[in-house]
Amino acid sequence: MAESCTAELRLHAALFADPAAAVETAALQAVVDTDTRENFRHFLAFRDSLVAAGSLEGCYLALMRSGRIELPPAFITDLVETIVAQLMVGVDDAFEARAAEMLWRPQRISQQDGQWLAADRDIVDLLGDTGGFGDLGRLLRRGDIPLRTLELSVLGDDNTSAFWSAETPRERRRFVLDLTHEVSAEFGHGVAFKLTRARSGTKALARVLERWVAHLLGVQVRIEPLQNINDEHWRWHIGLDVDASALLDDLYHGHAVEAERQQRLISLFGLNFVDRAEMRTDVAGKTVYLGLAHGADGVLKLKPQNLLLNLPLARAM
Repeated sequence: MAESCTAELRLHAALFADPAAAVETAALQAVVDTDTRENFRHFLAFRDSLVAAGSLEGCYLALMRSGRIELPPAFITDLVETIVAQLMVGVDDAFEARAAEMLWRPQRISQQDGQWLAADRDIVDLLGDTGGFGDLGRLLRRGDIPLRTLELSVLGDDNTSAFWSAETPRERRRFVLDLTHEVSAEFGHGVAFKLTRARSGTKALARVLERWVAHLLGVQVRIEPLQNINDEHWRWHIGLDVDASALLDDLYHGHAVEAERQQRLISLFGLNFVDRAEMRTDVAGKTVYLGLAHGADGVLKLKPQNLLLNLPLARAM
């Protein structure tokens, strides 16, 4: 690039020739542009973490367990995306393929006619801003010129072929996942749901999360969407996102939960270890309850690391 300084070009060439080459502090400090220097610093920190771990999975686990992540979120997102792509190789279920993206792409959640629908946040925002026509669409919007609406489609058995035939990942992200449960009026230590969809995306998500745990931890678990939690011996729970974590904590401790927060709860799951010997002895054989909820802004940001960090394992993984 014409605007790149000599030090940047020299550093880029050295890393291109040997991506694992050691970089002296002086060589990095010699890069004139502050943003470019910071970008190199973050890249080198990520590279060194990856080399030390020896694998993408090991790098991700080490970062999550460190309790202090200084890398930009984009690096973590890319790590999860790559790991998920590996564990989904050979999977030909469109619902699971769509659910897998929830592990690294935020979803806008809406309720329509009693259905919980999860749409890719960035796609929804793009369509809302541009009508799907990119920069041209923004210009037309500014000129108050009406745009043809490009509708999202709810994934169903009747359009899975269209999902698979989409030419790009972005086109597949136009498909909305139905996460429908029918919520009862009862909340407290028992939160009741009635499953209404044979092809609910919650079941697909459960299968994906099983693979996630097996791939990263080598532990076999079975996860199922629940109709209710009525367990006098409830011992362990994990929120799959920030809001679900707080909500389950409050329910577990018997705290009052406002109706508005209750209504954000999308789904419950029960997780059971195939081999109870892999659980901590004080909870061996007990069901681990999982929760999924969206934030006040209607966005679900699933945190797949929660499953890896908070399972009651008998041994350190």
